Amino acid sequence: MNSEHKISLGVYDTPAQQTARTRTRFMILALISGGTMINYLDRSVMGIAAPSISADLGLNAAMMGIIFSAFSWTYAAAQIPGGILIDRLGTKFTYWLALTLWSLFTGLQGLAQGFLSLLGFRFLVGITEAPCFPTNSRVVATWFPQSERARATSIYTFAEYIGLAFLTPLLFWVLHAYGWRFLLMAVGLMGILYGLVWWRKYHEPHQSTTANQAELDYIAEGGGVVDGGQKATVFQWSQIPALLKHRNMLGICLGQFACNSTNVFFLTWFPTYLVTERHMPWLKVGWVAVLPFIAASLGTLVGGWLSDALLRRGYSLNVARKLPVIAGLLTASVIVLANYVESDVLVIAILCVAYFAQGMSALAWMIVSDIAPKGLLGLSGGLFNLFANAAGIVTPLTIGIIVTATGSFVWALAFVSTITALGALCYLFMVSDLRRLPDIPCVEEGAKQ
Repeated sequence: MNSEHKISLGVYDTPAQQTARTRTRFMILALISGGTMINYLDRSVMGIAAPSISADLGLNAAMMGIIFSAFSWTYAAAQIPGGILIDRLGTKFTYWLALTLWSLFTGLQGLAQGFLSLLGFRFLVGITEAPCFPTNSRVVATWFPQSERARATSIYTFAEYIGLAFLTPLLFWVLHAYGWRFLLMAVGLMGILYGLVWWRKYHEPHQSTTANQAELDYIAEGGGVVDGGQKATVFQWSQIPALLKHRNMLGICLGQFACNSTNVFFLTWFPTYLVTERHMPWLKVGWVAVLPFIAASLGTLVGGWLSDALLRRGYSLNVARKLPVIAGLLTASVIVLANYVESDVLVIAILCVAYFAQGMSALAWMIVSDIAPKGLLGLSGGLFNLFANAAGIVTPLTIGIIVTATGSFVWALAFVSTITALGALCYLFMVSDLRRLPDIPCVEEGAKQ
């Protein structure tokens, strides 16, 4: 046996194996967590400002439902183009451009003079936020081995909620002290500044000057893509039905529609629900609204910990990934119970349980990292998020219509509960064993046409 063959069999230790691994991947995780926090802050600050905007601009509940929904019209429509851009132009540039532009348009909403101008800026925020979560999914698939992806996904998902939880009282104070226009502009400026941090700090594994070979080997052995060898692909429309013909991809897409329905309620109508349905004082709402977001952030951590713990204990990837999602969707459907209690304390407790469970089910993003074809990580994430944000169109618009027609949120909560339960059924009966989907034939950059 020659020495080269011995090394290939692991008879000799390589220097990388003898060196302690660096932890650069966790710095990268912190970067996408910060971007995710700003992403959710920018899309949800409209819910905090909504009653003031409605009174100032003379918008009724149905019109505000359109404003809330408008974000997701363009956000959903831009998911596939956003995923294509990531696959074509790379993570760093695409995400920096998106972050800077969505923050700019968030701030410009503060200049709106009426329904149409506010609607237009809301459309632009939706378009430019589209690459965020497909990018997150691609980064996790690139920088993390499979054994760490659930926790990585739970941490950046945690950032969605915890930023809102800690910042919501401050945002309500700013709104009360300076008005909704100043609030939107200040939040937008925060994102533009963070874009500069992203541009300076983010890099791919094969370009890293801080990750040593031991860390890169560890990531690669766990299924991460560290060599920069993915070739840019030319988008073909046939790739979309080719992805959706797989039951697993279609099942998780439908499940994510259901999961996001609960999330969208909290990001849009929740403060209005507390003010109009529960008749809470406006400043009190700022503090009470924190609690469900804290619960949701804890739910993401519990779901990620549970998934990786099951994997370490020898359970299949199928069980470890799907169990937290299914349990979360089923439990989130208890939101309808808020219709049947009078105590504000019990109502908030029920909503906290529902949002905690939604936080667990939001970890479906890690499944995209596990099953997406390596050459279509961006497109797969974009397609998945397209379904998620179809809920962002349907849910706030439907709730606005229901509230305008009935004068109450009773049927609105029943609608959200039903959709969430149906999502659990999709995971139970459509999603089978989880494995990476086979490569889909496509034209490679530079290939002969």
